[in-house]
Amino acid sequence: MQISKVIKASIMALSVITLAACSSTSDDVSASASASTQAGQATTEQGVETGAADRILTPAEERARVREQQQQRYADLRKENVLYFDFDNASIRPEFAEILAAHADYLVRNPSAIVVIEGHTDERGTPEYNIALGERRAKSVVDYLQSLGVNSSQMNMVSYGEEKPVVRQSNERAWSQNRRAVLVY
Repeated sequence: MQISKVIKASIMALSVITLAACSSTSDDVSASASASTQAGQATTEQGVETGAADRILTPAEERARVREQQQQRYADLRKENVLYFDFDNASIRPEFAEILAAHADYLVRNPSAIVVIEGHTDERGTPEYNIALGERRAKSVVDYLQSLGVNSSQMNMVSYGEEKPVVRQSNERAWSQNRRAVLVY
């Protein structure tokens, strides 16, 4: 008999807790909705209504908004046209993938645009070796851009080897800045 009283009391307490939780959630949602409505109806100092930003976008509008944001980000990334390489290496480093994606997007959308990819090295190694290494670096950028859909006729490459250093010093900092590929439009 006492077990049944305990069970009944537990069920009753659970019901009361559930109702209390539901009612407080409803009040919170109502208060939140009311605050959102009031904020949406507010105007700025110039008298422009700010509630338009709160409306739900259609899937097509959302895709257009995302594409516009991506285009702006790509425009900012295209300002960066230098990629750096590790010593004696022609592999594209992962941190330059997004920059190359931005350049590829631009070239695909502008089929008449042409880019020259310049390959550079530091001063270490023979001139012949450095010309070949600069060419491999430029070629790796060309191959990467082609993998992103850029037409090969839009790209030219040239290797300067060690002939055009950015920094004319003989230390690791200078060498790391001279090991590069440059995209020139």
